[in-house]
Amino acid sequence: MSTPAISTSIAAAGRGLRIEANNLVRRYTRADGSVLQALGPLDLTLEPGEFFSIVGPSGCGKSTMIDILSGLAAPDEGSVSADGVPYRGVPDGVGLVLQEDASFPWLTVRDNVAFGLKRLKQRPADLAERVDHALEFMGLADFANARPAQLSGGMRQRMCIARTLVLKPRFLLLDEPFGALDQQTRLLMGDELLRIWRETGATVLLITHSLDEAAMLSDRVGIMSARPGRLLEVLATGWARERDSTVASTAAFGALTGHLWERLRGESMKSMRGGV
Repeated sequence: MSTPAISTSIAAAGRGLRIEANNLVRRYTRADGSVLQALGPLDLTLEPGEFFSIVGPSGCGKSTMIDILSGLAAPDEGSVSADGVPYRGVPDGVGLVLQEDASFPWLTVRDNVAFGLKRLKQRPADLAERVDHALEFMGLADFANARPAQLSGGMRQRMCIARTLVLKPRFLLLDEPFGALDQQTRLLMGDELLRIWRETGATVLLITHSLDEAAMLSDRVGIMSARPGRLLEVLATGWARERDSTVASTAAFGALTGHLWERLRGESMKSMRGGV
């Protein structure tokens, strides 16, 4: 299936955001009153328009970090800024896609995609145009009047991505967006995600447990420690911007995933024993 070139109705409004996180720390109070430090201290800078992935062991604070970087939660220490402006709640231009099926089963695909636009004061014709472009861009135009239950898992996730893209995010956060999909569909969705990234110009942060996914998709990959999560290393992949899943067949890809696992193996063992 061919995909149309991106339209101005989907393209990010300007270049991707530059995200700076400084000395982030997040703690939680347990039921017994003890304090658990889930994250940090952590520093991270995302350059405008780059694709950055984070890998780490279970329980290392990856989802806590994405809550903070999306503006849905505040750190106990440290700060986050977008293009130099400190966060105050969820900044304009930030979009989030989760692993869970976030579709509304009682709505059509079109109404699901349009849901986030309802709060915008736009003429109905302009809103409909943006939704139509998003559906076409994600290859869902023929399913606009279907219900989510009539779609495959991959198509439902494309619908959720379309619902985010229609808001023109300049910083797109993805928390295990393909975790529930089979391996073949994940590879195809990865190619779709690379296309979206190139054509929107958005800065992308992907949280994933898949070393292959991180290595294939990213400009840079950050490796997190066991709890409390800190960045152990940041690797540049060296891939061309016009890449796709065929990089997975190269020797460089094998070397990269091997290095990622070498660094993560010990941290994963710590996590299995209850963290540090």
